[in-house]
Amino acid sequence: MLISIAYILLLGLLFGYICKLLKLPSLIGMIVLGVLIGPSVFNLIDSSILNISSELRRIALIIILIRAGLNLDIKDLIKVGRPAMLMSFLPACFEIIGMVLISTKVFSFSFLDGALLGSVIAAVSPAVVVPSMLRIMEEGYGTNKSIPQLILAGASVDDIFVIVLFYTFIGLSIGNSVSLFSFIKVPVSIFIGILIGILVGYILFKYFDKVHIRDTLKVIIMLCVSFVLVTLEDKGLISFSALISIMVIGIVILKMKEKLAIRLSLKFNKLWVVAEVFLFVLVGASVDINFAFTQGIKPLIVIIFSLVFRMVGVLICLIKTDLNIKERLFCMIAYTPKATVQAAIGGIALSMGIASGNIILTVAVVSILFTAPLGAFFINLTYKKLLIKDII
Repeated sequence: MLISIAYILLLGLLFGYICKLLKLPSLIGMIVLGVLIGPSVFNLIDSSILNISSELRRIALIIILIRAGLNLDIKDLIKVGRPAMLMSFLPACFEIIGMVLISTKVFSFSFLDGALLGSVIAAVSPAVVVPSMLRIMEEGYGTNKSIPQLILAGASVDDIFVIVLFYTFIGLSIGNSVSLFSFIKVPVSIFIGILIGILVGYILFKYFDKVHIRDTLKVIIMLCVSFVLVTLEDKGLISFSALISIMVIGIVILKMKEKLAIRLSLKFNKLWVVAEVFLFVLVGASVDINFAFTQGIKPLIVIIFSLVFRMVGVLICLIKTDLNIKERLFCMIAYTPKATVQAAIGGIALSMGIASGNIILTVAVVSILFTAPLGAFFINLTYKKLLIKDII
């Protein structure tokens, strides 16, 4: 096992660095490495690690959510207003609808399998979008109309919305029954999750504020609390969305004491360096190359088709805004990259024995390899041409 961990971390960092030199997202190199050292090619990863890969990816997802909460200032959503609220869920809904329509034809999926696949693919990648938007804000492009802020705020909530839908559809797939009550439970579980997150976040803040402990210990406590919340949801002891609760904990801490949130966010950023390597290498290792090749261009067809629906959703969100055609086009481009969430949840359906799981994982990986580099490339290529630079 130890040598496998060494392969994953050292080679993962190396492959990621090579991709950066080639002006590609580092996660592409990590996924490629995972395919190479996984069971389909050289089989260099110990089976004991592969057996717990779904749990390791889940830990990475928890880290993603905590980081999102610690950096998601509700004031940004309020400042941008209606477009940001719509961008947080409407493009994803359009993409899921598009995926349902095309996957039922291409893969002969049921409506539920198509919705499950759509909920995997629909999330925007913070690994690609966040650094790009922060750099654009620093350079002063589009900030007079809050365009980078709009994309950042909308994308942060978009991920959570899609993840909650995914686990809802997973639950329906396992239960083999779909009813109106099942869908009514979604907003209820989200609402209860928000309440629990506010309560736990407030308790943690008060503890951190009164008891002097190192920030590293605070990070460990937050992770352990998150693990407990996820376990409570899994066991069905409380019907709530643990993922929402985890993110809300970060939001509460940010609201109560911004300096503390910034310090904790820096700690989680360092933790993410290791989690990111494991996440993308292991998702690459989960791919069955022989099966993927049998699908031909089908995954690419469904991805492109669903992206068109997503772009239509973005356009609808921007109706009655003061953005011109070029600025709206940039928003459409910036909302296309996929990576982090797809890697975190793409293999869950397969690990749970759902019949469509192999196809879902294959499409998830193809979506990362196709949209992450292209999205990053076109964001960098177009922002100076499509956005107006502010005059200071």
